[in-house]
Amino acid sequence: MPRARDGGNQPPDVTDLLTAWAGGDRQAFDRLVPVVHGELYRLARRQMAGERLGHTLQPTALVNEAFLRLVDLRDANWENRSRFFALSARLMRQILVDAARARRGQKRGGAMQRVVFDERFLMVDTRHDFVALDDALSTLAGLDPRRAQVVELRFFGGLTLAETAQALGVSSDTVMRDWKLAKAWLLRELKDSPGNDR
Repeated sequence: MPRARDGGNQPPDVTDLLTAWAGGDRQAFDRLVPVVHGELYRLARRQMAGERLGHTLQPTALVNEAFLRLVDLRDANWENRSRFFALSARLMRQILVDAARARRGQKRGGAMQRVVFDERFLMVDTRHDFVALDDALSTLAGLDPRRAQVVELRFFGGLTLAETAQALGVSSDTVMRDWKLAKAWLLRELKDSPGNDR
């Protein structure tokens, strides 16, 4: 049962709700949704910041779709709040990539979507196809899974160094080193990607 904090004035702990949900408490997910909705909406807005105007998928719809997919993952190993938001960010990224691939299939390589790297994270403002970014990140995951996870958690999930370290079970120094190397690799990979000659 989730513990109440400060006499019950604070919302329930996310990790406690995740544990209860994984343990079979069907109502725990219903209690979890309002606790995490605001942060998931922030993640959705962050991931959609570079999308074209008039995108058919809006942040609220992205959050709702992520919740639908999360329901199917009830048996996941929810170790802590950071892992929950990391998985949520991964699901949102996949939803956006699936939508981009569907549009690309309809338009046969039509308008690329703009993906803007936040300067605080990749120190560059550039244009790339969202699918190319996903492909590059998937390639990186094949070469160095942890570095790809660091990018996913920091860039897509918006997690801090400390939160990323906690989610991955490594030190903050390791996260910072992986982050720097992964950024350099991704920027080089995306620079050479098709469609970047414009």
